[in-house]
Amino acid sequence: MYDLGDIVEMKKPHACKANRWEIIRMGADIKIKCTNCGHIVMMTRREFDKKMKKILEKKRKSEVKHGVNCRNRWIAKCGQIYFI
Repeated sequence: MYDLGDIVEMKKPHACKANRWEIIRMGADIKIKCTNCGHIVMMTRREFDKKMKKILEKKRKSEVKHGVNCRNRWIAKCGQIYFI
């Protein structure tokens, strides 16, 4: 199954001729970003399941994006996680 940060291939390539998309948001809707040109597309999970061909790369669990998550109260900087 796919997860946040995975690189997926869709059934049809993007207009920029690339077919690698990164999952950047998951919920009832899924937001994917073209790894070549940076174009962002949002679609329902059901539509995404129909259009996805395969998972190219799974995100490693050790990879943490830089940012702040207020709900879980953690801050990630330079690959380290600090809990508040």
